Amino acid sequence: MTATERSQGPTSLYGNDCSDESLAEAFTTGSVPVAVYGLGKMGLPLASVYAEKSGNVTGVDVDPSVVRSVNAGECPVSGEPGLPGLVEKMATEGRLQATADISKAAPDASVHVVIVPTLITDDQEPDLSILKSLIRDLGPHLDRGDLVFIESTVPPGACREVLVPLLEDESGLQIGEFGFAFCPERTSSGRALKDIRGAYPKVVGGVDAASTRAARIVYEALNEAGVIPVANATTAEMVKITEGLYRDVNIALANELASVADDLPVDFREVTDAASTIPFINVHEPGAGVGGHCIPYYPYFVMNWLDDEFPLLQTAREQNDAMPEFTTDRLKTQLASVGKSIEESSVLVLGVAYKPGVAETRATPAEPILNELTERASEVLVSDPVLSAEETGAFGGTVVPVPSIQEANPDAVVIVTAHEEFSEIDWSQFDPLVIINGRQSMSLDSERHRVYTIGTGLESEGEV
Repeated sequence: MTATERSQGPTSLYGNDCSDESLAEAFTTGSVPVAVYGLGKMGLPLASVYAEKSGNVTGVDVDPSVVRSVNAGECPVSGEPGLPGLVEKMATEGRLQATADISKAAPDASVHVVIVPTLITDDQEPDLSILKSLIRDLGPHLDRGDLVFIESTVPPGACREVLVPLLEDESGLQIGEFGFAFCPERTSSGRALKDIRGAYPKVVGGVDAASTRAARIVYEALNEAGVIPVANATTAEMVKITEGLYRDVNIALANELASVADDLPVDFREVTDAASTIPFINVHEPGAGVGGHCIPYYPYFVMNWLDDEFPLLQTAREQNDAMPEFTTDRLKTQLASVGKSIEESSVLVLGVAYKPGVAETRATPAEPILNELTERASEVLVSDPVLSAEETGAFGGTVVPVPSIQEANPDAVVIVTAHEEFSEIDWSQFDPLVIINGRQSMSLDSERHRVYTIGTGLESEGEV
């Protein structure tokens, strides 16, 4: 089908005068070909749900092994409940296919969904290089009536100032000839399918009313919780950024207040549980640090993109970035209290992944903790049940498999990530002198051990 035929027929959702119901039916019956660019931890679940609802999806990824896996009905993404079965079903039924060649997907697609990484540079500047490279490759294949949805997180104003002009230059088309909307992913690792399908509403904002309408129609088909159309793409960008900034500032508040546990003393868990009984209070949990591909990065999408000053965001980043050092400082203090120095101590670090049950190490607080320990401790051991031995040991230390933890004999244990598997440790058969509990969600036997929990302080003198 030619571009002209597609722009005048039911395969085009943008600028179409048909009813919402007719356009939704065209989308859900496979008349609207979709290309999803990026089949990573967030992209593959998104492509699979698109395939589930529309039946006509081609995924594009630069990694040939990912393409081979998807076409074989195999899932290259781990840690996402339900995803392996959905990928197998969609591939087997011909609803989802994959390619590494954008020229084999883009020309036939009417809806282009972009979900590739956006990080920061070493100078903490927003890095849109991967996204811009994809836009340059996509542009020449864009047809009149096509839609482009950006799900990748970007700084506020980036769509209007950078991505749309770049797409217009590369395609030779102007907004009005094609549609463009920012539709930010609102998913968390370990629950992607649940979130995409409707744990909460989808936010969409187009560069014009026709783009917003088309995005709403598409995502109403995907998301059972509905869609929140906002005024424009920049508003949608700011919604996504605000979600991350709220969490960063909230966690920084928790981390700062957690330090008073040593002096008052108070149990911060008790404080937050009581304070949060008021509906408008939701204090987050303190811990050894903040990791992942969202919270540590998004403040710089504002601070180092816009011209204004953001002292609150800067302070929050500094507070959260300081927590790994706070953790190792408490380790040294507690070891000293039992007559040991860090230099003569062996230390076991539990958890390298930044989040329980999720095999990701991006910006993990375990990295700076392990960096200091490998420089100063006499021996460093490390264990993580969701990572390979190579991934677990990448930041230093001798890898100890989870079943062998109790055979280790460290002087101290630092819990960075509260993996469920660690709750099965029989602490009665495990005798480190000191335990630094970086996660309040991890319950320990404070009657037997000297346990320092961030936000609670020294829980018990224990047996030393």
